[in-house]
Amino acid sequence: GPTRKMPLTASAMDFFQLFVPDNVLKNMVVQTNMYAKKYQERFGSDDAWIDVTLTEMKAFLGYMISTSIHHCESVLSIWSSGFYSNKSIALIMTQSRFEKILKYFHIVAFRSSQTTHGLYKIQPFLDSLQNGFDSAFRPSQAQVLHEPLIDEDPVFIATCTERELRKRKKRKFSLWVRQCSSTGFICQIYVHLKEGSGADGLDALKNKPQLHSMVAKNLCQNASGKNYIIFTGPSITSLNLFEEFEKQEIYCCGLLSTRKSDCTGLPPSMLNNPETPQSRGQYRIRMKGNMSLICWYNKGHFRFLTNAYSPVQQGVIIKRKSGEIPCPLAVEAFAAHLSYICKYDDKYSKYFISHKPNKTWQQVFWFAISIAINNAYILYKMSEAYHVTRYSRAQFGERLVKELLGLEDTSPSH
Repeated sequence: GPTRKMPLTASAMDFFQLFVPDNVLKNMVVQTNMYAKKYQERFGSDDAWIDVTLTEMKAFLGYMISTSIHHCESVLSIWSSGFYSNKSIALIMTQSRFEKILKYFHIVAFRSSQTTHGLYKIQPFLDSLQNGFDSAFRPSQAQVLHEPLIDEDPVFIATCTERELRKRKKRKFSLWVRQCSSTGFICQIYVHLKEGSGADGLDALKNKPQLHSMVAKNLCQNASGKNYIIFTGPSITSLNLFEEFEKQEIYCCGLLSTRKSDCTGLPPSMLNNPETPQSRGQYRIRMKGNMSLICWYNKGHFRFLTNAYSPVQQGVIIKRKSGEIPCPLAVEAFAAHLSYICKYDDKYSKYFISHKPNKTWQQVFWFAISIAINNAYILYKMSEAYHVTRYSRAQFGERLVKELLGLEDTSPSH
């Protein structure tokens, strides 16, 4: 849960600023102004530009965040006369001023000579965000590594041409998270770039389980020695990785696939389906030290690799039609934690910022901001302030937009 107690009067902005404080916003102001100056020195002066202020930067973010609530395809719809226009917030800043800030917006204006990382333009922000996540929240023992579902606007998907859709899907990075499975709080973000050198590229990542294990190691670099239980999908699950994690006191439970997983070191007899038909709930187990390989049957063979649960402990999977199906406890735990993440995706994935820039670092930035707002809402729901105001996720987003735009008084007396 949260590491600090927030006051009853805490606003949406207070929770958001646990992760994106004023000093981070002030840095955006400085870097944007520096980039605008550099740009104009190179390409000619822009008479319409004046340096951006902190108040304007907050308003700029507020406009972008509003697209996560109203799902308008373009943020510029706010100033239009169409369905997505929003007169109540359009008056804070003119469209031309907003477009100027969008043109010059930067987090790191200059590339240092030592920088080789492809995300250098956003890495300081991601590091700051990670520090905020670590200091504001203490996760539960059970956590999940996965790629969060990032919803596309269903109206856009239904109306766009096939060519637009193909172009839209070519994202040049993959976003992975380590997530607390009892609250949904995202503890760590890891971004993997497609432009990475050769074997580390995203295309290779999809085909080689050892690269997925590299993602897992990056996501768990702050987790060693804490006795966490990490749930993983087939692409990450492997005996070598789990044994390596066990040395760091990180325990695992993963679904295994003979097609997607690295099955090195596992007994072939457990990877082949038995010829004799099996009844639902039957399972076989092979053990090596603390590691168990479980092959469980339920309208198909499911294999699990775990060192976090005893294979002899019993559990049940409850199905609406067929009632209770017996299984090892590891299978029940895996199903329960993965179903929670599915619920999280259903609830929060539709609140990702709709704005889709061309530049990769900007795409990552808006995804990271969206995750920060979802995390802020999760902390709000666990605070005493929630019992006073009881905002839904959409209402929380609307309050945050108004506070960023200066339309709400966020002082404690309010």
